Amino acid sequence: MSNKPRDESPGVHHVTCRGNNKQLIYLEDRDRLDFLMRLTDVARKLGWKILAYCLMDNHYHLVIEIDERGMSDGFCWLNTGYATAFNARHGRINHLFGGRYWNKRLKTDAAVLESCRYVLLNPVRAGLVASPELWTWSSYRATIGIELSRVPLARDDLLGLFDTDPKRAGELFKDFILDGVPNGQPRRQPPGLNARARVT
Repeated sequence: MSNKPRDESPGVHHVTCRGNNKQLIYLEDRDRLDFLMRLTDVARKLGWKILAYCLMDNHYHLVIEIDERGMSDGFCWLNTGYATAFNARHGRINHLFGGRYWNKRLKTDAAVLESCRYVLLNPVRAGLVASPELWTWSSYRATIGIELSRVPLARDDLLGLFDTDPKRAGELFKDFILDGVPNGQPRRQPPGLNARARVT
């Protein structure tokens, strides 16, 4: 039976990929830095806008906006190149990733923000940190302005979904993300967003 066709049309997508049999795909910070360097190269080559990312131990999440050049080639380059380097670095063989990546097209601004919140709170839900700003390997710290981004982050695009004033937008973004911390009461969407459809 053939796989269900993927929706890889232009727009914003939530993408994730896991290690083979849920094995670790990052063993040290050098691995994570190498992955982000390769992600940067692919994003620049294909014009991806990176809205959010999070590197966990055995998988990664991205929220990216793509154009007509798509994502298939990019993830082939990213995952294959990284896996080859990882195996060489650690004296390993065989597949690192457990199959192709999963993706979902996000058709409203509200869906984009919910996916970003889900991605950035991954380490908190996993019990690794108490707050997203304590996790070094996500875009949260760069988005709230407490460190420089390791990738070409589309920070203004993301914060622009909250407010036209950068300072106010940053505050609303931080509140929105923290409202989703487990045991809290997350808002379904920030005030005034109205789940408007994305224009692509």
